[in-house]
Amino acid sequence: MSAPAPSPLAIVDAEPLPRQEEVLSETALAFVAALHRRFTPRRDELLARRAERRAEIARTSTLDFLPGTAAIRADDSWKVAPAPPALEDRRVEITGPTDRKMTINALNSGAKVWLADFEDASAPTWENVVTGQLNLIDAYTRSIDFTDERTGKTYALRPEEELATVVMRPRGWHLDERHLADADGTPVPGALVDFGLYFFHNVKRLLGLGKGPYFYLPKTESHLEARLWNDVFVFAQDYLGVPRGTVRATVLIETITAAYEMEEILYELRDHASGLNAGRWDYLFSIVKNFRDGGPRFVLPDRNAVTMTAPFMRAYTELLVRTCHKRGAHAIGGMAAFIPSRRDEEVNKVAFEKVKADKDREANDGFDGSWVAHPDLVPIAMESFDRVLGDRPHQKDRLREDVDVKAEDLIAVDSLDAKPTYAGLVNAVQVGIRYIEAWLRGLGAVAIFNLMEDAATAEISRSQIWQWINAGVEFENGEKATPELARKVAAEELANIRAEIGEEAFAAGNWQQAHDLLLKVALDEDYADFLTLPAYEQLKG
Repeated sequence: MSAPAPSPLAIVDAEPLPRQEEVLSETALAFVAALHRRFTPRRDELLARRAERRAEIARTSTLDFLPGTAAIRADDSWKVAPAPPALEDRRVEITGPTDRKMTINALNSGAKVWLADFEDASAPTWENVVTGQLNLIDAYTRSIDFTDERTGKTYALRPEEELATVVMRPRGWHLDERHLADADGTPVPGALVDFGLYFFHNVKRLLGLGKGPYFYLPKTESHLEARLWNDVFVFAQDYLGVPRGTVRATVLIETITAAYEMEEILYELRDHASGLNAGRWDYLFSIVKNFRDGGPRFVLPDRNAVTMTAPFMRAYTELLVRTCHKRGAHAIGGMAAFIPSRRDEEVNKVAFEKVKADKDREANDGFDGSWVAHPDLVPIAMESFDRVLGDRPHQKDRLREDVDVKAEDLIAVDSLDAKPTYAGLVNAVQVGIRYIEAWLRGLGAVAIFNLMEDAATAEISRSQIWQWINAGVEFENGEKATPELARKVAAEELANIRAEIGEEAFAAGNWQQAHDLLLKVALDEDYADFLTLPAYEQLKG
């Protein structure tokens, strides 16, 4: 009798988890290994291409629509595949990590779609990666429940027809999964781990429910990266013997380079595409990252001063709606991140009015749906879209042919009157430290000052500190943005946190570590492409 074949991938430096064999079966790992062998070399080439493009932007301080793909943009004949029934109506989508309680609450929320997040709202501990997959499997088999140990409250799923449709978001191409490696010790890209395990275990189960494996694709920077995802989908569908086109993907346009390639991205994914989404915070982070050498005209004001009515943000969102509807795809709006207060009704009243105005604007602009971070916001967003859509599932017939966006409109940051403020610096430090501390404890979605923050908000926080210092910004109080000032503000914030939570809780947390990491990524001359790369090295589990 011959010896059994060795496992294609090794689990590295990870404590065994309950029920992990249900996710990390030999056949599932063989599938992930096949994805890794076939696609990781191309992933590596595309990451190198990102660096080359960034260097080109540093030289030119500009971007343009690609001359080499002009024929695709000019060809009015092509459309993306029609949306499957489960993704026809996407008027409200709720986002959140895949812990057990969130899985039940999001599915029960009344939203049309749940973005089940393995990316920015999830710190990629091995436990989060594996148990998140288990929670989704349990949700589809209706074997999921949850009891809150603190309150004794129990949670269970509503009837199937009342549940949100799941659109799962894997990690971006830049992140590896250190706990899964091939025989050479090379880690598997986190994107292929998340996608592969979810697709392998659930594709046939989802088809049996009248749905399919639907994905949100994050951090995409070019149509060539979309092409790679399309090839992954084709391979995966053929490998498991399901029809091509079963997979559907919505791409987040959350990088400035992708904003110049929206049509090409849809074209590459056209048999599997279902829409584009306007991801606000990562988009601003991407502008800072790419144009950080571009001088004063690219300096962003405080993040909360950059509303979606800013001219360059209007250009981005209106181009997205026009592009999607021209090609038969859904246009999905940005996040309402407010977390309602249980103690302050006045705070809620003001915030709810802002959320309503934001969702009214999106619906009136032609978006087919939008995101919220909390179940209490679902009815507000639903009302905005119900008023415009009525009984229709979307408004793709609004072609927005009145929209004419030039290349320079997308990077006209200096069209904003607002300037960076000292209070903005303080807020960036506060949010950065508090978010990173929670992330290092394995929490990726964190309520800070009544807003749901995720990795994208931490990225814009540290990027703005970096940008303001390197641009020599002078604040309204006469102080200049310097490393010394950032260190002073960070020290004050650390002392404030210690006083706020007490010595015991402070000592039990990762506060000093978070403070040090924020200052490292905000002050290092060598700008880290992603905060999560050095943070992952410090993440336990």
